Amino acid sequence: MGTDLHDMLRSLRVWDPEVTDLPPFDPAAAPDEPLALFTRWFAEAVAAGEREPHTMTLATADADGLPDARIVMLHGADEAGGWAFATHATSRKGGHLAARPYAALTFYWPRLGRQVRVRGPVTTAPPQEARSDLHARSTGALAAALTGHQSEPLSSLAELATASEAAWEVARLHPTTESPTWTLYRLHPTETEFFQGDAKRRHVRLSYRREGDGEGWSRGLLWP
Repeated sequence: MGTDLHDMLRSLRVWDPEVTDLPPFDPAAAPDEPLALFTRWFAEAVAAGEREPHTMTLATADADGLPDARIVMLHGADEAGGWAFATHATSRKGGHLAARPYAALTFYWPRLGRQVRVRGPVTTAPPQEARSDLHARSTGALAAALTGHQSEPLSSLAELATASEAAWEVARLHPTTESPTWTLYRLHPTETEFFQGDAKRRHVRLSYRREGDGEGWSRGLLWP
């Protein structure tokens, strides 16, 4: 007899104390802008042993407003350039961003019981920045970009293997090869939320909102 999904779900525990440490979070001591706090929390996630703290959920909507989400990698973040991620402009998410250039990001670090949520408009970086970003990454990342056809129907895994092998060969021999549709996107936050879990479920949620002139941030607490 197969394992019952509901039994498995009931057997699981959130924030098991054997692997999770829920640190205190005093929002009154938080910095005036969210990127500084994110940088601090990110470093603490790395120190806590989170395996892939730079991965995040990217949520977009299609031309009809229907939502979609997937896991991507954060490529960088700064006040001037926004929060960067990359994909093919011809992919599903690239099509969504062309139709509705607005997105949301979510980071989850279970070892610390923390989430960070970011949302705002999205722009594309200049092509030379996308090229530099791609070529600064691994051979495998370049090979994946050169394989192309992201989100298109695939006839078989054999077809994928053939295209991938050819792309790997090019990436190894010509590491500066360009991928014309590879695009670097930048999300410019209008709202950033920091969630710190609490063992008694008195979770602390601190929200930063961009003020009207776009130069500063207002802060406030949210009910958990």
